[in-house]
This record gives sequence, C-alpha cells and structure tokens, in this order.
Amino acid sequence: MKYTTLPQTDIEVSKICLGTMTWGNQNTEAEGHEQMDYALEKGVNFFDTAELYSIPAHVDRKSNTEKIIGSWFKKSGNRDKVVLASKIAGKADFTKFIRTTGFSRASIIEAVEGSLQRLQTDYIDLYQLHWPERNTNFFGKRGYKHDISDHWQDNIHQVLETLRDLIREGKIRQVGLSNETPWGTMRFLEESKVHASLPRMISIQNPYSLLNRLFEVGLSEISIREKIGLLAYSPLGFGALSGKYLGDRRPDGARLTLFPAYDRYIKGNSVIATQKYYELAQEHDLSLTQMALAFVNSRPFVTSNIIGATNMKQLEENIASIDVELSDEVLKGIHAIHREIPNPAP
Repeated sequence: MKYTTLPQTDIEVSKICLGTMTWGNQNTEAEGHEQMDYALEKGVNFFDTAELYSIPAHVDRKSNTEKIIGSWFKKSGNRDKVVLASKIAGKADFTKFIRTTGFSRASIIEAVEGSLQRLQTDYIDLYQLHWPERNTNFFGKRGYKHDISDHWQDNIHQVLETLRDLIREGKIRQVGLSNETPWGTMRFLEESKVHASLPRMISIQNPYSLLNRLFEVGLSEISIREKIGLLAYSPLGFGALSGKYLGDRRPDGARLTLFPAYDRYIKGNSVIATQKYYELAQEHDLSLTQMALAFVNSRPFVTSNIIGATNMKQLEENIASIDVELSDEVLKGIHAIHREIPNPAP
C-alpha cells in the first residue's frame, strides 16, 4: 500500500480508501465485516462512510452502514487502526427522514452525536459536509444556473463555529467538504483564513473518473494551491469502468441493474467512451478496472481514491490497483480519448 497524509495534518492515510455505501443494502453486515478485515490486512487504513448510507437512501435503511462499521469496531477492537471519515447529509427532499436537515448548529450536533453512537466510537477523524445547502452541484447537472427560489443565507461562519466547538470537545478531529463547487470551497477557506479560530477544510470529496474529470476545471488548481486534497469517489463510475455493462449487458445484482436511475455512466457518450477506454486497456494488457483506478491514483491532487465493492473479487482487484503504474503511452491514449469525448457523465 502507498500512504499520504491528509493535507495540513499529520494523519497518515492509505492512497486507497474503503468506500462503504453498499453495506446494509447490497451487502450484509457479515460481508461488510469481511471487507473491512481484508482491507485492513492489505494496508488500507482509511474508511469513508456517511449517515445517509446505505445508498439509495431510504427510511428503512437509515444509517445502516454506520451501524455495520460500529459493530465491526466493537467485535474487532480495531478502531485505533482506522482513520474514519463520515458525513452529515445536506438539505434535500430525500433526506427528510433523517432529521431536520441542513447545517444549523442543532442539526450538526445531532448528526455528529448520532454517528458517534452508531459507529460505537468517541471520535470521527474526518467529518464532512455531504453536499452544499445551496441549490447547486446536483448529480447529473452541468454548470451553475442561479435559482431565485434559493433563499440560502451565508452561514459558513456559523457552520465552522459549530465544527470548531465539536473539535474542541474531541468528537471530531478534522473537517472536509463533499460535492462542493470552486466558489463554495474558496468561501470556506476564506472564512478560516480571516478568522484564525475557525477550522480549515482539509479535503473535498467529489466524483472523479475517466468519465467525469470535471474536478480538473477549477477545483484541481484550488486543491494543489490551497492544499485541500481530493478524496475521489465513483472512480469506476458505479462500476461502468469495469466494462461489465458494455454490449448492453446488465449483470444480475450489479448496482446499475438494481438502480437504473444512476444511469448517467451507462448511456450516450459514456458508453462510447467506456468502449474506447476498454480497448486501450486491452492493447496494453491491463484490465479496464486497473487502468481506470490507476489513473485516479496517479493524479497529483488526489489524496485518496475511494473504492467500493459488492464482492471480495472486486475488492481484491480494486485494492491491487495501487501497484499498477501507467506508462506514458497509456496516459497519452487516455488523454486522447478524453479530448475526443470529454466528461460524458457529469
């Protein structure tokens, strides 16, 4: 395994992060435990979860994933071996069953206390805002269109004050963003620069893959210059970049077979691009999975690559991608395809 540190900290994390959002829906508790055992054995010390998981969000599966991680901590005694990240759900129609969502002081405190109880731990290493309260950066949406019905008032100072108090209490160690825009990222960083007592966002968890490199537009420069690391999620595009959906295949039990609403990775130009990436990987004796993950691993703004799996074979291949080095010829081929079909899956 390869390691780095969360920016602006001395917290060492594996370049591969174990994603968990299928546990409690597609995966059982026992399977989640097996994945954590294997990942830790292979040197993965960074686990990411959220109060919203498992996905798709549903009242009957509320926070199942955190409960599974918590039961593993209790059984294994391995809490001190894991850098644990979780998230508070942003305001949305599909999160109303969690509590009164949003980032008010009361809501953040309630969310943290709930996560700590389910995770059976006294602290969370990295606590993230799952997506903005502002009407922006929705899945499947390109660009920003101002919404006059959005009555968001700038509460970033107050949000950081609450997070600061939770850090002082020892309940969280560091804070980060998720699904944020360049404006939002810089606004949070600005506030902590001006007010030295406020905590600084150290990471941003956004989608990044061969099918969606929009992070490179604006945010990658912010990431490098401001030292706020990308925790890349969906590096395989919900499994599309394994190639298993090519030829209109829909494997039984696969995520996009079960949940077709997430089809942005398997329609239109996404399919054409995936086929081209598959052929490039074959030319160089690589699996498409290996090539796709190794590309993300190699980017200078990526702090950690969040992989997810629904079975052990997938998990083994995903973690093993850390040992794959892409040649200049492969990288040249990747960039050529990207120029031809840029970002087909926003």
